[in-house]
Amino acid sequence: MKERYNMEDLLRIVALLRDPKDGCAWDKVQTHSSIRKNFIEETYEVADAIDLEDAHLLCEELGDVLLQVALHTQMETEQSRFTFEDVCTGICKKLIYRHPHIFGDVKADNPEQALQNWEALKRQEKHRESVAEDLASVPQAMPALMRATKLSKRAASHGMGRSTQETTASLKKNADEFCKAAEQGDVQNISDVLGRLLFDAADLGRQVKCDAEEALERENRAFLYSVSQP
Repeated sequence: MKERYNMEDLLRIVALLRDPKDGCAWDKVQTHSSIRKNFIEETYEVADAIDLEDAHLLCEELGDVLLQVALHTQMETEQSRFTFEDVCTGICKKLIYRHPHIFGDVKADNPEQALQNWEALKRQEKHRESVAEDLASVPQAMPALMRATKLSKRAASHGMGRSTQETTASLKKNADEFCKAAEQGDVQNISDVLGRLLFDAADLGRQVKCDAEEALERENRAFLYSVSQP
């Protein structure tokens, strides 16, 4: 046991754990699919540490995420498809390419302009020129409210977004329909209208710069606090 370790040490340890003959009985039989959920869970634990402003916990949880990266990379290295160096090369090239205001001669005097540059270059890089291609690339595994916000934002960037007035009107309409469906016990209609209502809420939140996912999580915490009080 050493006092300090680095990324090379982690990669060597993971390779040993994955060794077909002498490796760990659990680690060596895992696949991308079998530990997919682990990656998601570890990412949420990082988010919790950030919310708690706990530096010690954040350090630990970032290590767990790094382990997931190392495991998935080792699986691909075993198949001779790519290595950790390839992963590092890819992200470094991406960062340089998408920051022309740092590594080139493009100007970006504020965070919003820098983000617009990033998104424009990302679309070009991935050949997502049409609105259909751009929307289809939003990951389906995203939490639904987060995905709704992303979809409406990308649609708006192509000039296909709704105005605040249009979204507000739709939100009010769907809220009324949802209440009526709930009163009538119309299960199928309740589900359909609730979906539209939540999408409207996420879209309107985006328009007024209020993230729906974060807003709902704050309400979750407030509810938890209220019911846990004596």
